[in-house]
Amino acid sequence: MNKPRNARKVLLLLLALLMLLLAAGCGGKQENNGNADQDADQQEPNVVPEPEPQPAYFAPLTGLPRDEEAKKRPVAVMINNLKPARPQSGLPHADVVWEVLAEGGITRLIAIFQSDEAYDGAIGPIRSIRPYMIELAESYNAVIVHAGASTDAYGILRKQKKEHLDEITNAGAYFRRDKSRKAPHNLYSDLPNLRAGAEKRGYAADVEIPAYRFLDDEGDGAAAGSALEIDIRFQLKNYIVTYRYDAEKRQYLRFINGEPHTDLVSGEQLAATNLVVLGTSHKVLDDEGRLAVDLDSGGPAMLIRRGEAIECTWERDASGVIRLMKDGAELPFARGTVYYHVVPDEKSVADHVTIRQPENA
Repeated sequence: MNKPRNARKVLLLLLALLMLLLAAGCGGKQENNGNADQDADQQEPNVVPEPEPQPAYFAPLTGLPRDEEAKKRPVAVMINNLKPARPQSGLPHADVVWEVLAEGGITRLIAIFQSDEAYDGAIGPIRSIRPYMIELAESYNAVIVHAGASTDAYGILRKQKKEHLDEITNAGAYFRRDKSRKAPHNLYSDLPNLRAGAEKRGYAADVEIPAYRFLDDEGDGAAAGSALEIDIRFQLKNYIVTYRYDAEKRQYLRFINGEPHTDLVSGEQLAATNLVVLGTSHKVLDDEGRLAVDLDSGGPAMLIRRGEAIECTWERDASGVIRLMKDGAELPFARGTVYYHVVPDEKSVADHVTIRQPENA
């Protein structure tokens, strides 16, 4: 009599157990689905990165990016390069530096200041000028800064009414002497004073500034060739300029006779992004050894940038600007400073330049 009732109880227990199993299975699916949806929500969408904003302006003489246009008139300063004058002041703030021969095989530096408008420190020591130095300064439409001149140079400055500041004849108030150094290696000025002197004399503030070609792809700083250490000789056997490539800075560090060539103001070593060697005719004019340097006829040249040495030619265009040419096209610079070296063409440019790997390379 109790068997049907017992069977019914067993059946009910089985049904209840089945319902529990089904409920557990559904709950697990809901939980898993919930986690999957959460994981999907946490996955980042495919976002296309925005392109790097292009600089608003580029400095005309260095090609470096700027937030504001660099449009102040260049200032070309004749810098003493005798040993008692080193270390000089202000050269790291120049956009371009020319090294040219003066009398007796010594060299003089012509520093072109344009885009570093914030620098107000000392520049010097300042020395005298020669006709070919006037030509180089004028190729930038610069105010010419010097202390004295050769007879021929004074003739050009006066007869052609050049816009110049001379410590001796027309702008002494804008120069100063440093008592810690011996004359004539102690004459200095600064950009605020020089610009004030140019304004006082009524010189044009707005001029056309030369533009150059620059590489678009600067790479990662790694050298593109084997020109990592360079010696440049002018005339004197005991004067050698050496540059060593610093890949981190993407610049060539400058040495004179194996010693770092430094700045007196900051203590930093002078450095250039581009090195140029120009060969041209040098003619001795008198017993003092004054020179005539041909900056019109063009000739052989070498451009060294990012470890690459490129043999090329130089020519002066209709505006007076010296350009480097290869296969009929102007060679571009790497973005940064340019140091030029003008050597006599009695020997080839290659005879003035020695390229080698550094000892620790």
